[in-house]
Amino acid sequence: MDFFNNLQDGWTIYLWLVAGAGIIIASIIAIRWAAKNDQFDEDIKYVVFDEDDKDKMSAEDFEKAMEVNKQQEVLRDKYLKEEAERKQAARK
Repeated sequence: MDFFNNLQDGWTIYLWLVAGAGIIIASIIAIRWAAKNDQFDEDIKYVVFDEDDKDKMSAEDFEKAMEVNKQQEVLRDKYLKEEAERKQAARK
């Protein structure tokens, strides 16, 4: 505690600058991860719909929802295959 009392005035600004830089770097890393992992997909809102919702939606929206569901299933299969390959490679 004596160490902090012996420091000159204004040292806390440097602590805030380091904390701010850490937050900015963490944000950049998180955004980069999200972009690489398909987290910025605006069509994801259609995934909650299925064949039973046809009467509740316009024809365009229903068609879009079914298209998005097919695309998401393809992506799911792709990511599951990649994960299985990684696990298999880790076992060797």
